[in-house]
Amino acid sequence: MASFVDRVTIIAKAGNGGNGCVSFHREKFVQNGGPDGGDGGNGGNVVLFADPNMHTLLDFRFHTKYLAENGVDGSANRCHGKRGEDLLIKVPVGTVFMRESDETVAADMTEAGQTKILLRGGMGGHGNQHFATPTRQAPNFAKPGLKTEAHTFRLELKTIADVGLVGFPNVGKSTILAALTAAKPKIANYHFTTLTPNLGIVKWRDTDFALADIPGLVEGASEGVGLGHDFLRHVERTRLLLHVVDAAGSEARDPMEDFRIIQNELEKYGEPMGRPQLLVLNKCDLIADKVQIDDLQKAFSDLGYEAFPVSAATRQGFDKLLDRVIQLLPELPPPRIFQEFEEEEPTGPDNSFTVTRENDLFIVDGPAIQRLIDSVNFDDDDSMAWFHHQLRDRGIIDALREKGATEGSTIQLGDMEFDFVE
Repeated sequence: MASFVDRVTIIAKAGNGGNGCVSFHREKFVQNGGPDGGDGGNGGNVVLFADPNMHTLLDFRFHTKYLAENGVDGSANRCHGKRGEDLLIKVPVGTVFMRESDETVAADMTEAGQTKILLRGGMGGHGNQHFATPTRQAPNFAKPGLKTEAHTFRLELKTIADVGLVGFPNVGKSTILAALTAAKPKIANYHFTTLTPNLGIVKWRDTDFALADIPGLVEGASEGVGLGHDFLRHVERTRLLLHVVDAAGSEARDPMEDFRIIQNELEKYGEPMGRPQLLVLNKCDLIADKVQIDDLQKAFSDLGYEAFPVSAATRQGFDKLLDRVIQLLPELPPPRIFQEFEEEEPTGPDNSFTVTRENDLFIVDGPAIQRLIDSVNFDDDDSMAWFHHQLRDRGIIDALREKGATEGSTIQLGDMEFDFVE
């Protein structure tokens, strides 16, 4: 059986846009053909797909870098470059993508078959055919494709189940799961037998619901003790919690104290107040005095919780519990979906810039500055004229004057330096 992995870090990058082409039409008997450089193709997107056949993030332990294909450069005869192929990343249902740079949720894949564009490819650059004007009939320059950045994402798999079983190790959660579903979890009489969340489907009175066994909860779990955060995250999606306690105290434990400890850990982790819980008093077959069961039920009732005595070993007492579960589920909100950070679709190139001064050096910086520099053919007069026109139109010249730039001042744009000329 493959290892269960529910938290990994990957690096993903959309494809760069292809560069525009500088080309002039060449044909027999045509002496001065016009510019015919084609545009570069757009880079490929990084696309996510929620695969219902995946149940772990194990594959991402061995493959951590995901790069979409770059767009192809444009070519002569107005031939546009091919668009880069999208990169499809398959993930289990319930996977959350957290952007490490700002801890925002980039995607929450909650439904089987769901797709989402995680990163968009860069736009292809224009060929020189776009820069021809009545006074500039042979532009010897083109635009480069937009370069994309690599991003680091933390992937967390948060189990999606209607009902979750929580409680101390060895109270019988796995046995209950096996008794109610067709799941076959590993069961043994020692702590931390269950090291992965197990999921099964309960069929009861024409109703089906998903039941998950959430392991790893002990005192200090919210601070990482035991299996701690590794599996507390799987509680976040459940709509209803079945809190299992050892009613018989078979390991010399107090069920009321165990309940208090687990409740405290859930609250410390951020468990929302008011989420419905039902108490499952397991191992009641080991209790000879039935008054003890009645006392436990009353004690939990005084705390505001319904308690149901059961025996997972003998598979008895579950009818009332299941009836109550299917009565509650239609009234409960759907599984939690994490709010995704929605980036606005770019409506055009980002030409914003800043001007900073370091002694006699004036530095112009911005997302499109290096791309502007890469577009210029510094050996061509027409290209240089277009470059100076862009500096004026974007307000860069005026901003430099406001910062104190004068004739002969050194200006740095991208990886180039120039002398300021009035």
